Amino acid sequence: MKENDKKVSILFWGTPEFSIPAFEALIKGGYKIAAVITNPDEPKGRAQELTPPPIKVAAGRHDILVLQPEKLEIKNFKSEIPEADLYIVAAYGKIISKEILELPRYGVLNIHPSLLPRWRGPSPIQYAILNGDKEAGVTIIQIDELMDHGPIVAQRKAQNINCKAAYQELHDLLARLGAELLTETLPKYLTGEITPIPQNDLKATFSKLFKRDDGRVDWKKSAEDIDRMIRALNPWPGTWTLLPARDKIYRVKIQKGEAVAKESGRTSGNLWTESGELFAQTGIGSILLKELTMEGKKPLTGKDFLKGYSQFIGATLI
Repeated sequence: MKENDKKVSILFWGTPEFSIPAFEALIKGGYKIAAVITNPDEPKGRAQELTPPPIKVAAGRHDILVLQPEKLEIKNFKSEIPEADLYIVAAYGKIISKEILELPRYGVLNIHPSLLPRWRGPSPIQYAILNGDKEAGVTIIQIDELMDHGPIVAQRKAQNINCKAAYQELHDLLARLGAELLTETLPKYLTGEITPIPQNDLKATFSKLFKRDDGRVDWKKSAEDIDRMIRALNPWPGTWTLLPARDKIYRVKIQKGEAVAKESGRTSGNLWTESGELFAQTGIGSILLKELTMEGKKPLTGKDFLKGYSQFIGATLI
């Protein structure tokens, strides 16, 4: 890092685990972090215990000021938030107004975990998996007032990507890649050596926030589609199905599964077994059920499910 770069103060915006590698990379690189802005603590778990965002915990380890505004209003922002030359955003989770974006002299950079303009929006990693994308990567853009619309400062594809990666694996890979790209790009950006390139809006695709119902499995779909769904939507919103029984209808979570070409000749959703393995028939092929959880119970492997709930073999998931 050049001597002049050390004088640049940065306001870092982030909330979840994805933001931590970029934050730590800035600290390691010797950049001055004026403060971290993140979302307020939230109740989590069955006990609804108030829990700080992961980036707040990381900032605390470095004794860096953390601010958690409920609302981002320009009238309060200037008086409550430290001045900074550059804002860096990594999965902050809220829209930042144009008035605030115009404050830093070096603008606002955002690390986005997709190859923009593909998968703008809040869920790019999940959408890449759901759609069977063969490529994934990260993009650093200058933020404007539109979502993930600003000009591209730098972009990098992930190498040797696992085509069967689940969400957490791809998330962690892209978080690390984003941190690497940021530290390589920032010195050139600050000295004006990079000319941002406008995105091609005609090629833009969009992701959305997921709701709980988005995780319900449609067993008439192909095994490959359901396989992608299981990999993309765990832990949130989770993939789930209903298992009717004589006494009640059970809600069953499916944490791990794998598409296989096996056909049972049964109706879609029917549970069947072979060689001690548990399968569910789909519209095309079957899903090998590797880990699932009966409502209110602990997670079980497919083999353990067979031992504890053998009465459900032959039942049909809906």
